[in-house]
Amino acid sequence: MRHRKIHRKSNSTKASIVSLVSLLFLMWLLESIARSLPQLQLDNYGIRPRDLSWLPGIIIAPLLHGSWEHLIANTPPLLIFGGLVSLQGLGIFWLVTVISALVSGLGVWLFSPDAVTVGASGVIFGYFGFLLLRGLFARSIGAIFISLIVAFLYGGTIWGILPSSPNVSWQAHLFGWIGGVIAASLKRPRT
Repeated sequence: MRHRKIHRKSNSTKASIVSLVSLLFLMWLLESIARSLPQLQLDNYGIRPRDLSWLPGIIIAPLLHGSWEHLIANTPPLLIFGGLVSLQGLGIFWLVTVISALVSGLGVWLFSPDAVTVGASGVIFGYFGFLLLRGLFARSIGAIFISLIVAFLYGGTIWGILPSSPNVSWQAHLFGWIGGVIAASLKRPRT
């Protein structure tokens, strides 16, 4: 029985890593299309604050980036934090990804100034929030260890939830982080 559970967890982890790499591939593909065919204006399909007709932008925005530099800057933290989340398994990976994207997107839609917002940083901050607080909610040695390592190595990332630059959506960062915390709290063990 134990062997089957370990095998199932291993398959789930592999599937979540494949999901992460597939998401990243899709982002790079869309950026290639956006730069090769600028007339498509893909970046305009992001989040448009308080515009009901653009609510689908909440789902599309994390896949789009304003430039190659933007995507290149988001790729390492997406791989690091997303990779650590994916070690939890496929279900948790998608739970954190979806909640972070939705909470971040809704926060941007409600509170950002009138500018189209694109980029995966809300999801990245969601992964970060999940990893930081997963140990607190899960109360397992492994989760606590990962939380401490993430806090030690990447704790300064938390400052990204504060306003810093007019071209950076701190709202996406803040609400993505909140989404990650919500996902961590949802996965706490039942007592």
